[in-house]
Amino acid sequence: MVQLERNKAILKKYIPESAVATIAQWIYTYDFKLKIKRSRATKYGDYRPPIKGLNHQITINYDLNKYAFLNTLLHEIAHLSAWKKYGDAIQSHGKEWKHEYKLILLPFLREDVFPSDVILALKKYLQNPAATVCTDKTLFKTLRKYDENPDGRIFLDELPLQATFIAEDAYTYRKLKKIRTRYLCSRINTRHEYFFHGTAQVKPVPQEN
Repeated sequence: MVQLERNKAILKKYIPESAVATIAQWIYTYDFKLKIKRSRATKYGDYRPPIKGLNHQITINYDLNKYAFLNTLLHEIAHLSAWKKYGDAIQSHGKEWKHEYKLILLPFLREDVFPSDVILALKKYLQNPAATVCTDKTLFKTLRKYDENPDGRIFLDELPLQATFIAEDAYTYRKLKKIRTRYLCSRINTRHEYFFHGTAQVKPVPQEN
């Protein structure tokens, strides 16, 4: 099938090659449209059920590393599978979705698909999967280890208090104190205060001697 081969060619750019054939077949079997989107700060992917005769639609951010991309895609396919089985009267990340996500993810927990540390983190996450991997610090950090990181970004919670850093908005901040799961930080040029999650990736600013 021409479309199947086309799907494989596209998927090879984004997910581990050992998962390509299965996912390409699922796009055909589940009959969904996969769209690669620009980076979105509020989500990595989403699922939309068919409307007015259109296909199911799944979108994934283009800039995820191949392991994060695959896990996000499986997360969204689980939404599709849950919708097909139970309809739209279920909770978005309720027991039906959790069940489908586990069924869909488990066959991929192999070292020819994911690295061993990602497998361990995913197995732990599967005990009670949540709406986003960001809520599971271990899984989130493990997946982010495989990001391309040319500018030396680290997690905010790795910086000491009073250190300065450049955030994703390109402004410079000082890390002040931890309040529950977030850090209160002050923007250097305005002294306005903002909260950042400890898993925010930031670029440390070298301290002057």
